[in-house]
Amino acid sequence: MYTMKKKCAVYNVANFIGKRWTILILLELFKGKSKWKRYSELKKRLLNITPKILSSRLKELEKEKLIVKRVSIKRFSIKSEYRLTESGKDFINVIKNIKKWSLKWKGNSKTCEETDCKDCKF
Repeated sequence: MYTMKKKCAVYNVANFIGKRWTILILLELFKGKSKWKRYSELKKRLLNITPKILSSRLKELEKEKLIVKRVSIKRFSIKSEYRLTESGKDFINVIKNIKKWSLKWKGNSKTCEETDCKDCKF
């Protein structure tokens, strides 16, 4: 019986990318004209995600160097903002390939049949 080793690249990537909300967070950071997105903006756009899970996933993605965080302090408000790194932008291409594969082999998604999906905007 073959078991995947913890040092395996596929094992390591699947370990953090396979967690719920991770890909959706990356897609939210990819969408729109603004490179930087505030925590509150991500929370608002990702319906049903809990603050604890969002914070946890953002920390994991930052640790994996797919996103970068900046904190700005203006007067009494502190705001955290996030953006994709070059590695994160490159990973968006992986997600696009997953979409292409899904349309080819799983099909039946009228919303996603267009090149630029109406819902995920990519």
